[in-house]
Amino acid sequence: MFRICSFLLLAGALNAEPADFIWSGRYVITMDPARRVLENGAIAIRGERIVGVGSKVEMDARFQPKQRLDRPDAILAPGLIDTHTHAAMSLFRGLADDLALQDWLNKFIFPAEAKNLSPDFVRWGTRLAVLEMLLGGTTTFTDMYYFEDVVAEVAKEAGMRGVLGESIIGFPVADAKTPADSLRFTEKYLARFKNDPLVVPAVAPHSIYTNSDETLRSARALANRYGAPLLIHVSETKKENDDELGKRHMTPVKALDGLGIFNGRTVAAHCVWVNDADMAILKARGAGVAHCPSSNMKLASGIAPVLKMRSLGIAVGLGPDGPAGSNNDFNLFEEMDLAAKLQKVATLNPQALPASAVLEMATIAGARVLGLEKEIGSIEVGKRADLIAVRLDRPNAVPVYDPISQMVYALKAEDVGDTMVNGKPVVRDSRILTLNQPQILAKAAEYGLKVKASLK
Repeated sequence: MFRICSFLLLAGALNAEPADFIWSGRYVITMDPARRVLENGAIAIRGERIVGVGSKVEMDARFQPKQRLDRPDAILAPGLIDTHTHAAMSLFRGLADDLALQDWLNKFIFPAEAKNLSPDFVRWGTRLAVLEMLLGGTTTFTDMYYFEDVVAEVAKEAGMRGVLGESIIGFPVADAKTPADSLRFTEKYLARFKNDPLVVPAVAPHSIYTNSDETLRSARALANRYGAPLLIHVSETKKENDDELGKRHMTPVKALDGLGIFNGRTVAAHCVWVNDADMAILKARGAGVAHCPSSNMKLASGIAPVLKMRSLGIAVGLGPDGPAGSNNDFNLFEEMDLAAKLQKVATLNPQALPASAVLEMATIAGARVLGLEKEIGSIEVGKRADLIAVRLDRPNAVPVYDPISQMVYALKAEDVGDTMVNGKPVVRDSRILTLNQPQILAKAAEYGLKVKASLK
């Protein structure tokens, strides 16, 4: 009998498909089209892609992995997708709080950037941001800043996925004295990172109110030549909306559409002050929207009509925006929680934007915003292996009645135990594997002193 059982086990092993990893957990939230939640589920990974999803028993029988990660007290979920942020601004965290957007930008951030920005500043600021993101379950970030080639280098160093846009703005900045210089810099950047496995290079004109019409058109044309996304702030504040109505007798969305800015993959950040006609334009042009609830609340910008946009079929994702004054962290668990509650209190409807919808915004809908829904955002065979394991053995995590509700309302960024991007582990047991955490924290403190001294 022993020989027969041994023979059967050996035959099974010989017939098993090879895999690099099997991850298993108490629950697998797939976010696939059927929105399956698998109890005692598992995921098989080969190379950078998912090759199997099912029960642990099924995956163990089908695959012979090189490594296993068994998390019986965890939820396995797609990595979270940040659709709008400014990573290197982590080094300005807490510099100027409790201000309106224009005061924050003009009186504090633009002057601080003028005195401090350099490739080294951006490198260490991005390292600090990416460290926080990966430890907190974010596997893809969408960035708008300067020296974006350095941001891309850090993303690759950390093993993180990014849609990374070089900012174009209508006044001299650290990496370009003129918008024309910025466009030339951006083209070199696009060429350098085209077809990169982790980095999607993008063009990021800051906004309609910081760029000329000519620059905006040139940015769109450049993005289209390289098949790159365009990232832009749109209708974030009432002032922006009122200024454009006064100047052009058009909303920012209508004005941008008249300039052809939405003719190509576009990620429109904020979209707080949009009317029905604006939303019809965004829908018709296939633009994605990055909703930033923390930022919109902290700057008192307003409440974006997320329910209406989603009902129209507009792809809406989540973003923490940037630390400094608009938001002081990169926590997408916090953004999920706040996004749901903000719509509920705005509509006086507790059923508005339920947990399932918010988790969708942080995963597969976020992927749609970026045009990457065929590659990331759900746990499905053939997709990139961007995965997280979130612990359920913490006081705030028990008991579990609904894993999706638990993800949105109970679990926190610090409950993330493991993170994988593109089939490679980058966080294990809540410890970063790809970056030097003590060195990053020390450099951040050093830069904090320099920034403080520069503003005296």
